[in-house]
Amino acid sequence: MKQLTAFSKLSFIPLLLVACLTRAQEVDDERGFSYKEDSKIGPTHWGEIRPEWKDCSSGEMQSPIDLLNERVEVVSHLGKLKRSYKPSNTTLINRGHDMMLRWPGGAGHIQINGTLYQLKQCHWHSPSEHTINGMRFDMEVHLVHQSDDNHTAVIGIMYKIGRPDSFLSMMKRNLKSIAEMQDVEKTIGVIDPKLIKLGSRKYYRYIGSLTTPPCTPNIIWTIVRKVRTVTREQVQLIRNAVHDDSETNARPIQPVHKRVWNFIDQEMEIKIVYTMYN
Repeated sequence: MKQLTAFSKLSFIPLLLVACLTRAQEVDDERGFSYKEDSKIGPTHWGEIRPEWKDCSSGEMQSPIDLLNERVEVVSHLGKLKRSYKPSNTTLINRGHDMMLRWPGGAGHIQINGTLYQLKQCHWHSPSEHTINGMRFDMEVHLVHQSDDNHTAVIGIMYKIGRPDSFLSMMKRNLKSIAEMQDVEKTIGVIDPKLIKLGSRKYYRYIGSLTTPPCTPNIIWTIVRKVRTVTREQVQLIRNAVHDDSETNARPIQPVHKRVWNFIDQEMEIKIVYTMYN
């Protein structure tokens, strides 16, 4: 990893994040595209399906990416992630390629560089879409947030096979109940998003895109460094519930081009503050 030391390097990135943001909206009906590589509507052809999806083919800031340590800039006091979630009414919908949990009335927010992003929904991909140093994991959840002016920030958490994930254990009955219902949004009651554990205060941050059409660029991505655990049965439950005849719903890794990303250690920040004032 490359240590970032000059204050000038630290200070320009918040401005870059603000300047680069753009409006983004995932499609709710995902049956218009496929994850099968040999399909005419597979990932390599997404940009040809609709004119408004052109970024899927021609964009240079696409996601997911392989987070290589050699391209990381380590920072200790940039873009601290502040979560302030609350329990709220929730609906569950089978979008065609994934299961989406939606908080229609909002469920709190995160704060990045002074901007509040309201939590809107989360959904799951298997295997993981992002990789770390070339390693792909078994599942990834995306928590999608929007600011008041419709800019998007996503938190990604990756999982490997191991102990059960407590949140998915809680959701098991609901996921099974909606397995046969496409395009039906089922109310499932109050869910606290804080039950989706991050497990770490260390994370990567970079500017990328939506990983599904329209592949809108300039999304703030925060990828939690710690890989959590999930059982094979839980991963299979989510895949079986979708019924899209595909074994995966993960977009292939995209070119990095000239991008670098930050590795942020909030624990390091606490240690620095402690040293300065004690």
